[in-house]
Amino acid sequence: MSVQRTSLLVTPDDRAANPYLEVPFEIPLGTTSLQIELSVDDATGAVVDLGCRDDGGWRGWSGGARRRVVISETEATWGYTTGPLEAGTWATVLGLHEIPTAVEVEVTVTTPGGVVEPDPPAPPPTPRTRRRDAAAWPSPPGRRWLAADFHAHTLHSDGELSTRQLAALAAEQGLDALAVTDHNTISHHRDLEAISAEYGVTLLPGQEVTTGRGHMNAFGRIPWVDFREHPDHWVRHVRQHGGFASINHPVQGDCAWQWQGTELPTHAELMHIGWLIDRTSVAPWAWWVQTPIRLALGGSDFHDLASGARPGLPVTWVAAADAGESAILDATAQGWTSLSATMDAPVLIPDGEDVYALDADGTIAHDGEGRRRTIHGDRVRLTGMTGDLRLESSRREIIAVLTGL
Repeated sequence: MSVQRTSLLVTPDDRAANPYLEVPFEIPLGTTSLQIELSVDDATGAVVDLGCRDDGGWRGWSGGARRRVVISETEATWGYTTGPLEAGTWATVLGLHEIPTAVEVEVTVTTPGGVVEPDPPAPPPTPRTRRRDAAAWPSPPGRRWLAADFHAHTLHSDGELSTRQLAALAAEQGLDALAVTDHNTISHHRDLEAISAEYGVTLLPGQEVTTGRGHMNAFGRIPWVDFREHPDHWVRHVRQHGGFASINHPVQGDCAWQWQGTELPTHAELMHIGWLIDRTSVAPWAWWVQTPIRLALGGSDFHDLASGARPGLPVTWVAAADAGESAILDATAQGWTSLSATMDAPVLIPDGEDVYALDADGTIAHDGEGRRRTIHGDRVRLTGMTGDLRLESSRREIIAVLTGL
């Protein structure tokens, strides 16, 4: 057994200079597994994230979710990738998220590593709950409306559930598709196709590129996005590999979008669980009318059951050719989407040059020019309204959005 231990004092000045600190260690020839343990003086209030790179690339990220990780040729802790452990200089990557004062940090690397914690038991697959039938909605030729959620987390980052447990919950909520967007990792991608088939819900590959200045979801089977680079690099990387990107919760607390750059994602998360906590908030809408981005998504940002949030709150309805991964991602990239606050909420559906408010009796439609119209009936054609549209309840709660017209 080999033990490499590094102790260091991290200061606020270190964080200001570079929020990502590398602690190098050596992997000798013939190593089959390793274990990294991080120790931080919690009494200081410091928050230090954890990741790892090998001699040639990225091996994973667990952020602040765990302080012990194991990587081997065939198994790895959630958030990390398996594969050969090539000899050379590796590094533990520390994210200096909060360093309020000088703090003692210790990194211990042990080879060979210990045991990888297994996934918790998941419910057996059951028929997916059909909570709303969209078959009668107007739809483009060859397409049908599917219920999706474009933001959720698992044990591969800071989520509470395994990927299987999340798939079972998505099926229970009546979703056709759910994007799994763990923070700064793609370790969850390897299991998505098999678990989708097992539970009858299409799990879409995503990664939430996460920094202290804002978050961006990258969708598609694309290589890992280096969150330590500028967002201009993120967007180019995603585009070059055939994916699409979306700014997440752009005005949400300390996760709001603060980056400036020359490259912009094509999409933005206009409906998010943070908005639904205060459904009268127009802050996302105020941001939206100032950005050139015109394609909107909705995402629950599901992490755990205790929060009360569930996948599908809100819903992104996607008009796709079928319920497969490629069809849903292609349709979403093209903007065939509409957002509703819940699975049963009113919805705005385009039909050629027309837009219909469905199941929206008593709501008030608003358009991009500030025009308003009270909806009378369960299937109402909106004429004379232009630009991005939203529906509000009589209590001014924003409950449906249609953009990209």
